[in-house]
Amino acid sequence: MKSLEEISTIELQRLKIQSQIDSKKAHLDRNKLGQFATPSLLAKDILEYAKSILPPNIEITFLDPAFGTGSFYSALLNTFDTSQIVEAVGYEIDLDYGQQAINLWADTPLEVHISDFTKATPPEPDTLKANLLICNPPYVRHHHIPPEIKSELKNKVKLAIGLNLSGLSGLYCYFLCISHKWMRENCLAGWLIPSEFMDVNYGRLLRKYLLDSVTLIHVHLFDPKDVQFEDALVSSAVVWFKNAKPSLDHKIKLTYGGSLKNPKNMKLVSNNDLRKINKWTSLFSRNYCNIPDDEQVKLGNFFTIKRGIATGANEFFILTSEKIDTYNIPAEFLVPILPNPRKLKTDEVEVDSTGYPDLIPKQFLLSCDLPEYVVKNNYPSLWNYLQVGIEKEINRRYLCRHRSPWYSQEKRPPAPFLCTYMGRKNKNSNKTFRFILNNSKSTASNVYLMLYPKPELDRLFKKEPNMVKQVWHALNEIVPETLVREGRVYGGELYKLEPKELASTPAEIILPLLNKKVFQTRIDDYSK
Repeated sequence: MKSLEEISTIELQRLKIQSQIDSKKAHLDRNKLGQFATPSLLAKDILEYAKSILPPNIEITFLDPAFGTGSFYSALLNTFDTSQIVEAVGYEIDLDYGQQAINLWADTPLEVHISDFTKATPPEPDTLKANLLICNPPYVRHHHIPPEIKSELKNKVKLAIGLNLSGLSGLYCYFLCISHKWMRENCLAGWLIPSEFMDVNYGRLLRKYLLDSVTLIHVHLFDPKDVQFEDALVSSAVVWFKNAKPSLDHKIKLTYGGSLKNPKNMKLVSNNDLRKINKWTSLFSRNYCNIPDDEQVKLGNFFTIKRGIATGANEFFILTSEKIDTYNIPAEFLVPILPNPRKLKTDEVEVDSTGYPDLIPKQFLLSCDLPEYVVKNNYPSLWNYLQVGIEKEINRRYLCRHRSPWYSQEKRPPAPFLCTYMGRKNKNSNKTFRFILNNSKSTASNVYLMLYPKPELDRLFKKEPNMVKQVWHALNEIVPETLVREGRVYGGELYKLEPKELASTPAEIILPLLNKKVFQTRIDDYSK
């Protein structure tokens, strides 16, 4: 067995090799494969925390299903007495990392399999399984998982834990669930995963697994300002659980910020109470107030909220006046569209005499529903421009090839209110999201959420137009923390709101503005 001095020397070699391999791989390729190595200090914190939970002098059978070059294994050797480590197993699908791991950790109790963990067969009997599992699984988004592989993974999870994961689940969800069959009874598991699982719909069954199938011990949410991975913009959490059914009165520790051992905030919550919460990250806020959902008036009671238009190639479909003139694009296929929020310096879009936004430069969306043969025969200048797109293979991009014709667009009429889809906290205003009053005929791209008044509110606006601006001011009075709590957060304090999340935002602030003589419909009718 290696001495601590030798292990430290190997760790320095490992970091150098890791950096060399990473530099040879394109960042986009590593992003698609979810290859983000765990920083050494974080790995050490996680293993030291594991040691504080485990019984002293326990004999360890260690498993890391996404081994890399061995950051967790290195921390294991640095943290535990080497006499305690009976066996260590790692799985690594990438030959470049796996072979280096084999070379680095020779003469230690480690067996590295250069293969796909999700396709491996768990050992039998129970005594051969792990009693300490630590993993930073690949963060691969669902659209990078081929359909046939996704189907296999879903079947594996079904066999492992009896749950049918959503097809929108990231690869890390499958890793965590499939590993259930690899843990012996009372195995301690620590998972470094994206915090989004606590809020998104596809994480619902993963949350159910953590509450019902195992004993969830501790969830630590890192402060979004403290990005754990330099090359991945993702907000991280460490999830600790034991492979045992929870007791009836079990309480879970939730911590936020700082480190695992020294967090900024800490609270305990029962299994049953956590089961009632749709968005777990709301519990990590000091200002969290548990108001039952059915007692809240929400934005979704007043508005139908949709994401803006996803063109699939903004650089081709969103045109300036100069580009329109250059290619002589017919006006009937052009729709005014608002610029990106970074370029929209005002929160109220005024109009010119044509009804178009009073902005310079103006932008237009190209949208045409006519078949190609009609365009070719009747609109030669548009046809020529489309050939430019074909030469650049715009028509083969994911969204475009799933449209017919590929140059048509979603139908999103102008909305009087817009909300930015993502953003960071503004140092001056303390706001993360902007509500924009759109007085123009412009639609918006998918960097905005579009708020369309529901019928009764729309009738009120037509009868009393001055109410539009009053409601806009009220939207801007929504406390920033309220919007942040409904959305989700990524590394570097990048916040995002999906339409359903914005619709769930409490909106009691709007009620006092409404004239009850005009506005007779009951609030609960709005959700129909």
